[in-house]
Amino acid sequence: MENLLDRISIDPEICHGKPCIREMRYPVEMLLDLLSSGMSTEEILSDYPSLKVEDIQACLLYASRLMKVKSILRLSA
Repeated sequence: MENLLDRISIDPEICHGKPCIREMRYPVEMLLDLLSSGMSTEEILSDYPSLKVEDIQACLLYASRLMKVKSILRLSA
């Protein structure tokens, strides 16, 4: 499972340093937004054929790891 995180890259020259999939211009944030909007993995892969199932899994794992912090600051809406 840990090797899924190898699919996430952070490069200041790509998407302003946002975490992306395999140094491509697919930000993790965008893929998480698509998933949260109700798109299925199959629909995302159909719309973005250069992505793999493991890329989607890597995004979910990355988000999960980010949530494992000691405290969360409540933000105003």
